[in-house]
Amino acid sequence: MWALMAAPSAAERLREHGMRVTAPRLAVLDVLDDLGGHPDVAAVAAAVRDRLGTVSTQAVYDILRTLNEAGLVRKLEPAGSPARFETRVGDNHHHLICRSCGAAVDVDCVVGDPPCLEPSDAHGFAIDEAEVLFWGHCPDCRAAAAPTAASWTTASGSSSASPPSAVRTPGSRSSCAR
Repeated sequence: MWALMAAPSAAERLREHGMRVTAPRLAVLDVLDDLGGHPDVAAVAAAVRDRLGTVSTQAVYDILRTLNEAGLVRKLEPAGSPARFETRVGDNHHHLICRSCGAAVDVDCVVGDPPCLEPSDAHGFAIDEAEVLFWGHCPDCRAAAAPTAASWTTASGSSSASPPSAVRTPGSRSSCAR
């Protein structure tokens, strides 16, 4: 029977990568783990401040850069959006990005092994990774953009899903300005 192993703590991950364990680094890794998803620097900095009391946004940028360079976090840079970060590293996955709200979702690579795409001409490069961003509209934004039935109130005060009829009786006045 296999026993489930707990994921290494933030301190253990820092030590495994030969990094000093500091309160700000621990807080940034813990925040990324706790928030999940793909938060931007502003969200990470705000959550770190909630834990530590005070930390500069520049310090958070520096910590995220250092953690990214060490391979402890992954930086995602969708065009036209602020950089986002995640702790899901060491596997071959890609992202779905919503064009409307900017939501980012992990999606496993269908091929499995990096690089999952090969250029038609590598120009002498040794390709080791292909970063794929799929763009579209998330279910929430699609639902919000879907046409909905308007609710109309008739002269009698009842409500209807269709507009009141434009039938005029003799002698009635049009509400349209002439």
